[in-house]
Amino acid sequence: MNWEWSYIYSHPLWMFSTAILAIIVRAQRKAQWNPRACPVELKGKTAIITGANTGIGKFIALDFAHRGARVILACRSEARGTAALQEIRDSSGNQNVHLRLLDTSSLESVRKFAARILDEEKELHILVNNAGASGLPSKITADGLEITFATNHIGPFLLTSLLLDLLKKSAPARIVNVSSMNHWKGEVDFAHFRGDNLNHVMDSAYNHTKLHNVIWTNELARRLQGTGVTANSLHPGVVMTDVMRNYNFIIRFLFNLIGLFFFKTAEEGAFGPIYCAVSEETDGVSGKYFNSDCSLVLPAPLARDPALGVKEYEFCERLTA
Repeated sequence: MNWEWSYIYSHPLWMFSTAILAIIVRAQRKAQWNPRACPVELKGKTAIITGANTGIGKFIALDFAHRGARVILACRSEARGTAALQEIRDSSGNQNVHLRLLDTSSLESVRKFAARILDEEKELHILVNNAGASGLPSKITADGLEITFATNHIGPFLLTSLLLDLLKKSAPARIVNVSSMNHWKGEVDFAHFRGDNLNHVMDSAYNHTKLHNVIWTNELARRLQGTGVTANSLHPGVVMTDVMRNYNFIIRFLFNLIGLFFFKTAEEGAFGPIYCAVSEETDGVSGKYFNSDCSLVLPAPLARDPALGVKEYEFCERLTA
């Protein structure tokens, strides 16, 4: 980050504005759905959570384990994944929790993961695409994709596509895609997927990918009509996780300082994905976008364009063919 942006994000006016926004976010925390009040059990069900070794993903996995599900932690790091696996097993008492390695930035890794799942699992009832990253430096992956787009969107798209038949076979089943309210600031330029015309100032690339998440989810839901498989996206809230690990010290410090008092904990951030995945209230609901308090809201106008949804889906299919 250059000095101009460092100055802006350390300026007292920016800090004050962020604090006011944080107070609003904090107030919203009190009104949200709480999984502890949801009696739904998942015995006999299989669930996959990507990015399950830390933050929101780990708490989603822990909740599913408490409900008796067979839980598959899809993690990039074997060491961190193993630590999370043991913690979840010990806390829940559920030994039917398993680790499988997955790096969503690599199409080869996604294909290997999906092939193993299809070989080992007879059913799949819940897929939570939670893994994602913000603030990644500009880089083109071995697949010729811009790394933020590969990690946050193309990887999850391919994974879901490869597991769709298993989800349909296991219906009723649910797909939950973790997006962000930042999708409102996103833009659609398909050249971005290859790293062209892409500005890497702050979280702009992240915002674009989160918009694509919602566009894709809505088109996916349309294609899944009548199959018994639903697909929804959501904003989990402004959450205290390590999502800022790729930013410089000043940004991380300010985020953590303000978040300590105002932002959601990782456990609270998991409430929305859990709501979409298990709640009786979302049974049969598909093609919707949920806010941080688990309420239905309209996504950005671009995400509601059916023609763009078709174009998005077909473009991603060609990229992953």
